[in-house]
Amino acid sequence: MNHAVVIGSDPDGLGEALEERGVTVARATGTANRDSLVEAGIEETDALVVTDVGLATSIPVARELNESFRVVVYSRDSIPEFARTSAGLMVDPDLMDVDTVAEELVSQG
Repeated sequence: MNHAVVIGSDPDGLGEALEERGVTVARATGTANRDSLVEAGIEETDALVVTDVGLATSIPVARELNESFRVVVYSRDSIPEFARTSAGLMVDPDLMDVDTVAEELVSQG
């Protein structure tokens, strides 16, 4: 993995953990709408990291721009049903720390 787009406030610091492992991390700000996703580089990204499941509506928007990235949900909250099929990895921060998740993501490419 070379590039990740993070949506949400990322309170546990998964974005920073990825950066420490050499991944370029961009953040789609605000509601992670189409313009924000494009500005963050969604068209070229390897992963969309969702840290706020309230922004899960951004997943199908991002898929319109790039069909080949992996969706990673890192949140204590449940992701809405419509977005579950898009999520390649769903992890509760209480069950797995950011360093372990970041290491796994980087090792899987």
